[in-house]
Amino acid sequence: MPPAKKRTRSYDSAKIRAAVLTQFGHVRDGVRTLSEEQLARPSRLGDWSVRELAAHITTAVESVSRNLDRDEPPKPELGLLEWPFATAARAGDIADGTRELAGRNPDLDALYARTERRFTERLADAPDGRLLGARTGAMTLADYLVTRTVELVVHTDDLNRAAGTEIPFDRQALAACTRLLADALAVKAPGASTEVRIPPYAVVQCVAGPRHTRGTPPNVVETDPLTWIRLATGRVAWSAALEDADVSASGERADLGGLLPLMG
Repeated sequence: MPPAKKRTRSYDSAKIRAAVLTQFGHVRDGVRTLSEEQLARPSRLGDWSVRELAAHITTAVESVSRNLDRDEPPKPELGLLEWPFATAARAGDIADGTRELAGRNPDLDALYARTERRFTERLADAPDGRLLGARTGAMTLADYLVTRTVELVVHTDDLNRAAGTEIPFDRQALAACTRLLADALAVKAPGASTEVRIPPYAVVQCVAGPRHTRGTPPNVVETDPLTWIRLATGRVAWSAALEDADVSASGERADLGGLLPLMG
């Protein structure tokens, strides 16, 4: 796991809490409109159907409630910038649990309603510094909620692409997701020879090499938030994004293909 040497960006806790709830509400509204034909479609995530993907999205929020129900761990084990690199090991457990969850909950709207209600109730009096025993490692509630924006935004995009929906993205959730994944790149490839621009949410410097001090950097990568998120999570390959002109890259150190994806 790459060491989190980069200083962690600060996030407004109240805005992040609201963003998680708002994005979850957007997904619930979208899932409610899905037909049986749409629910039966492949999700493009392994062998999950859209129904299984929709069920899985609730776990991004339910995990907060579930961990708040548990005893508090004695100490933190994972920093926010370490989290993206700690997720791959859980893939098998997630797949098995998702199939079981979807099978137990044929009424998806009832599942979403129950998840939302528990989240709202449990979060009401939970302090930001409360430690959660997440499967990836114990984290503060404040940090863990930022990771929930990644889970929700990434899977909202997955759902839109698989089911043909147009579920909107909460601006704060999309911004937090973009920034965390951009900062994770700077952790994985520390340096200041390449500037990665993801307007309007993030600019980071990364990759070892000569540091520029003025004017336009010699190595620049620029893309939009959704393309960046797809690159960082392996939904789109670097070469494909370049070919489709969804990302621009100039300079000898602007090839990020060997550094992506950041999350499995």
